[in-house]
Formats: sequence, structure tokens, C-alpha cells
Amino acid sequence: MPDTTRHLTLANGLQLTLRHAPRLKRSAAALRVHAGSHDAPAAWPGLAHFLEHLFFLGTAHFPLEDGLMRYVQSLGGQVNASTRERTTDFFFEVPPAALAGGLERLCQMLAEPDLGIERQSREREVIHAEFIAWSRNPQAQQQFALLQSVAGNHPLIGFHAGNRYSLALRNIAFQQALTGFHQRFYQGGQITLSLCGPQPLDELEQLGRLYAGVFETGAPVPQTLPPALTANKPLLFAHEGLPEGAEQALELLIANLGDNRPGSWLEALERRDWLKGCKVEKLYAFAGQLLWHIDLKLAPDADTDEALKLLHGWFDFFRQAEPAQLNGAFGRLQQRRERSASALELARRDSAGQPFAALDTQALVALEALLEQLPRHAYGQWQLPTAEPLLFDELPTVKTAELPPALAMSDLLPPTRQYAALYLRWYMPSALRQRLQGILEHALHPMQVRCEQACVQLQFNASGEYWQLRCAGHPAAVVRAMGQALALMQAPSNWQPSPPQAPALIPIRALINQLPDAVLGTRPAAIPSSTPDQALLDGAWQHSRWQGLAVGFDTSAEQALGAVLQGCPGRGAVPTPAALWTGHRWHHAEVPGSENALLLFCPLSAGQQACGRLLAQLLQGPVYQRLRVELQLGYAVFSTFRQVEGIGGLLFGVQSPHASQAEILDHLRELLGQGITLDSHARQALAEQFDEPAMANAEVAEWAWQTHLATQPADLLALQRSILLTQQADLDDLLRDLLGPDCAWLCLANSAAPDASWH
Repeated sequence: MPDTTRHLTLANGLQLTLRHAPRLKRSAAALRVHAGSHDAPAAWPGLAHFLEHLFFLGTAHFPLEDGLMRYVQSLGGQVNASTRERTTDFFFEVPPAALAGGLERLCQMLAEPDLGIERQSREREVIHAEFIAWSRNPQAQQQFALLQSVAGNHPLIGFHAGNRYSLALRNIAFQQALTGFHQRFYQGGQITLSLCGPQPLDELEQLGRLYAGVFETGAPVPQTLPPALTANKPLLFAHEGLPEGAEQALELLIANLGDNRPGSWLEALERRDWLKGCKVEKLYAFAGQLLWHIDLKLAPDADTDEALKLLHGWFDFFRQAEPAQLNGAFGRLQQRRERSASALELARRDSAGQPFAALDTQALVALEALLEQLPRHAYGQWQLPTAEPLLFDELPTVKTAELPPALAMSDLLPPTRQYAALYLRWYMPSALRQRLQGILEHALHPMQVRCEQACVQLQFNASGEYWQLRCAGHPAAVVRAMGQALALMQAPSNWQPSPPQAPALIPIRALINQLPDAVLGTRPAAIPSSTPDQALLDGAWQHSRWQGLAVGFDTSAEQALGAVLQGCPGRGAVPTPAALWTGHRWHHAEVPGSENALLLFCPLSAGQQACGRLLAQLLQGPVYQRLRVELQLGYAVFSTFRQVEGIGGLLFGVQSPHASQAEILDHLRELLGQGITLDSHARQALAEQFDEPAMANAEVAEWAWQTHLATQPADLLALQRSILLTQQADLDDLLRDLLGPDCAWLCLANSAAPDASWH
């Protein structure tokens, strides 16, 4: 059943957009304020971003412990905010029954914030920690440097994040500017609110009218027009005077630039073995101005000038293409994107006035104007790709075959969800696996680009002595993508060992990526000097053992999957759960970045995991309050329950510009030593999260896979019962175990162990 939408204007001037999407399991709200960092007084850089932070610190009606962030997190939902140049966005996603509670908290905290000077002082330190991390992050600094190439006095070249020195809290003029900014822009005429979920439109409208009416009545405030926008870098494109619909037009252009099939610009680069990576990103859009960038990574021997000439030649070809043909293909892609999107993604698109849809008449006019402003000349041989098979809903026509015994089937996801996931995992005892891994990553990359375009996730990774391939999305697309991926993995057409370049990550994210290896206790091994070739790969596959899991396939899709898996390399096997360790382990990780980062993973036995999940849920608030708000260790602070390599446990993460790893551990131990009080409402809410209709499809599939690796029954109902049976004494016992000397702990950090007592 297709989505239905409704648009209306409330009495206070607020624009309300509603979307009824019956397929969704969750509901979402996205609120956009049409004011951002460029609208704040130039004397106070970071004021808009600072105000965004202050909203989340609680109000008289909803204090911090009952505010939006705690409320959403307690329900297993998502919540965040973002300050851009001319807009500020607030958004969350929760179970449908909780939409009213979240919306009330969101609207109330924005309309009636507590801007007390004490909370301002604390939060300014958090902003400063973000600033330090930003200033030390190579990727962030590259983008900042890129924006410096914008000519003239455009505000894009300025500093707008804020820090301890730009936010002069004791200055009366600053406080007047802060409250004045809030009063001017956080009123009905400047706000767009979108609500999305499985609820009927009338129910969504009732919620919107009830809670969004708290904003003061107002009219739209004209935002100051910026000066002219020009750029002088070859792959940075600045546009002026574009008509309405230009952002949607750019989205169509970006979709085609990201296509790597025959006849495209990316394929021309890949054919020459020049392409290492490419990311096309919109950087700025306002008042007819657009700024976007092609972040192109080329091989050292690539001809950069030739790559640029090819790009301009493709622009010329694309300018002459039939708009109806371009828009038809784009419409099919947008339809798949809409059907694959979460409630949160749909709500955010609606609040921005950019739903997933083909270009309308106005946007087609904008596309023509956009293309006219691009550099172009006749050069190269180009063609528009044919229809993308990964977007077909029909299964491929293949001879059916039985599913191999090594593949387990899960019925946790009903086929009506139109979402399937296939996991394949190989045990690779060959010492050549690390060298061969780079070959396979390189071979799979073009296919991964195609999959990403078609809303299919194709992931290949290695942990310890294992290779794993995961594909998820529409069932027909998964079958097609997996067939092609398995063929590429067995016979790569390119034997270059270097994988595409990955962007630099902040330390805490880099540690998360290394967590699976640390859990498996993998130690670096000497790599044989042999040059990889087809014979060596064939030998590695012959000695491998594989097993897998399929979730969300109906009978016909299973038969098509059986045909694809006839070509799966290796011998079938049964899963062997990873072994738990004893005592404390410290794992030093070499990751870039000057800030201290630490992950603390506490694995639990199968019988402890229901209690562990509840403990993790109850600890979220206290950990955030103590480490981020009170101690101000840094802006990257989290605690959760995580399953890694089939092992479930509590995971704590902190990145700090000033606290050492030993200090972070001491703070965590002190916090755990204070105990936790059972909250029966939180226990009930947690149990309700583990119901298939309440879980995101990807979460159901991943839970099924992790329990498969652990060789545990995938029984959500049993997990719900175990959570509901957890008592205060169980939480106390588990906390006591975690603090005991014999508890299995893993500390993954970007420095060596502080002293022998932590080993």
C-alpha cells in the first residue's frame, strides 16, 4: 500500500507535513527551524550550535532525566540534532505508541528552554571538547580547508562551530543575542514539522496540532541573503541564481555521477585502473546558491588532467540527454529509496521539503539551469546505462536448486516485510588470507557502489581467521547481488591488492571497527611473501569452511537463492561459537588521532544476557550524566549492550581530549560501584523492544545472525520473558561480578596499558 501525505498550516504559522506509511514499524518526527549558524550574529560564532545543545539539558516541565534524549533512548529509539548554515534540525524515531511522548518533549524543550547560566557553563565545555576533536580530525580539517577556497566574503569561509572563547557567557550582549535568536526564529512561522508512521493521517494531525501549538505565533522571518558564491577548485562546483527545485535536480545529477556501469564517468576511470574512491556531496544550498564537491581519490599513476577532461566530457553528454529518460530512471530509484527508507529518513526528507520522488516540472527547469553552469566540452564516448536489475522487484529466472545444508534459514522476518538478509562466513586457515583479502575488497568495490545506489547493503569484512559477506535489502536484489559477488570473489578480474581508500575515522570509531578482532583475540601474523594469483586463491577457497544464515526469504526466493549458492566456495560446516576468555585483557590499537579513546567490553554468558541488556539500558542515563555532563570527559560518551562475533556483553565507550585511559576506567568502575535501581517501567519498555513488529528489519536480521554464531536459539519471546523476570538481586549480582577480579573484561584503547593491574 503506497504512502499518503497531508500538508497544512497551523494557527501559529507552523507548517505541518504528515505521512501515513503502513509498512513502517516505527514513527518519527523531524522539526526544522529555518535558521542556522549563518543567521547568528557574526560577533558570536557558534551561537546557533550552542543553543541547539542547550535545548537537550532539560526544562522545568521535563528535567534532564525525563527529557527527550533519555525518553527516546529508554525505548531503544534514535534521537539527534544538527545545526547547518541556514537550518537547524531536531529529529527522533520511536515505537508508534511513544510518538506523542516524544513530540511533547521535543516541542516543549524548543519553545520553553531553560537557558540558566550554570548549564550554559557546563555545556560550553562540551562544545569546546567537540571543537578540539574537530580541530584534530584530518577529514574535518580537509573540508574546512576546502571551504576556504570559496571566494570573497561568503560566510562559508567563517568559523561557526563555537568554542570556549567565542561563546562569551558573562557578556550581557551575548546573552541578549542568545535569547534574541531564540525568540526571533523558534516560533511558528519559522518551523516545519513532519510526522511519519503507520498511524492514520488523522491521528498524526491530532498529535501535531496538540503539541506544536506550544510555539509562539509568528510570520516567516526573511533570512539575510548571502554574497555571491564562487569557487576556484576543479572539483568544487558553485552555482548562483538557480530556480526553486535545484536541490532535487542536484540529487538526480549526483545519482548519475555515482553510477559506475558501462558508459559512465566512474566506469571510464575504473577501466583505466585509476579509481580509488569517489564521493559526491552537497555542501550548501540556500537562496538559489548551490555548492557541491566531488571527493575523488585516484591511483598514483592516474592522469589527473585526463580524469577532469573526461568529467567535463560526461557533463556535456549528460547535458544533451533526454530529460524524460533521465527522470524516469531517477523516479524508479527514488521509489526504491522511499520503500527502503526508515520512518526517520522519511520524516527528515519531508521536513526538508524533499520527499523521495522524481523531479517535478519546476525541478526539471532547475536541472537545465544547473547543467548550463557546469564546465563541459565534447570529449569521450558515453552512454546512459540500461535499467538497473538491482531495482527489479521480480526474482531472476534461474534453475531452482536445493539450499545447501550449511545455510540455516530463519523465519524471524515475515516475507511481507520485503526485506531480506543473507550472511555467509568462511573460516580461512590460509596464512595468505590477509593478502587475498585486499584483492577481494578491491574486486568487490564496484559491485558495492552499485548496491549502495540501489538501496542494497553489500559488506565484506574480515575478523580473525574469518571472512564474512553480508547482503541485505529487497529479496530479489539480494539474490542478484549475491550471485555476482560470489563470482567476483572466486575469480577477480583485477589483482591489484590495494583496497579503496577509507576516510580517516575519529579514534573511538576506529576502535569500534577493531573490536571484533580484539574479541577474537587475533594477533598479527607474518604474511607469506607469495604474490597472490588465481591458483593461490583457488587453494585458499578449497581449504575454507563456510556456513550462513538467510532471513526474510519466501519460498520462491529461497529456491532462487539455492541456485546462487550452488557456486558458494569452500566446504559446508556448522558454526563454532567464539570462546570466552577469563580475567582482564588490554588490547592496544594503533589508530590515528591525538585524543584518548577507550572501549570497555564486558562479555556475558547466555544466561546473563537478559539481565545484561536491562543493566545496559538502566546505565545509559547515569553514564551520560556522570561522564559527559558532570565530569565533562568529552562529547563522545556512550554505553550499550552489543553482540560481537556472537558474544553479547556491555560496551562502554569514551573519547576524551584530557582524561587518560586509566582515569576513564576509574570513573567507570566508580560509577558501576554505586549500583543501579531497578525501574519496572524501563524493564517493560525494554522487553517490548524485542518484538519483531517493533524492531527494525536490519536489527531482526542482525540479532538472528548473532544468535546463530553463538549457537543459541533465536527466540525473541524467550528473551522478552527473561527480561521481565529480572529482579533487583539479579542486577546487584551482575554488577558485583563486573567489579570482581575474575570478571572477563576487554579494554581496547589507543595507548598501551597504564599499569600491570589492568591486564
